Amino acid sequence: MLGLCLGLAGSIWAQVPAEQMTLSWTHTIEKIRWAEDYRILPNGFILEQARVKGSGAGMEIPADAVLKDGSWHYQPKLPLLPTLRLGRTPEAGDYQLCVSSANNKVQCHAMSYWVGEPTTAQPSIELWACDIPN
Repeated sequence: MLGLCLGLAGSIWAQVPAEQMTLSWTHTIEKIRWAEDYRILPNGFILEQARVKGSGAGMEIPADAVLKDGSWHYQPKLPLLPTLRLGRTPEAGDYQLCVSSANNKVQCHAMSYWVGEPTTAQPSIELWACDIPN
């Protein structure tokens, strides 16, 4: 079964069955909500859509973005991403991770639900696609 592994340097801290995921967070400086929708493939992630509530430091809205329901929606044009490396510190707050699997049931939790609270001793985490035993 395809899933999402969370950890660092190949060390698995948690495994979550998933075929798609949405990663959301609040920008630490601008306090603006950001969300990205990914399709999970055996060899990585395809970023299918992103949404941002407004612009700010390092958050320029692409020219082709469309304002809908209070957020700018756009489709980033990125190649397959083998891993996602995320900064994760107590000062920045936590990510929200929503996953859906083959039965289309969506499950949303703070990332700390799966891997514990962010700490200054471990300021990053990696996400990668992995096989999860049934």
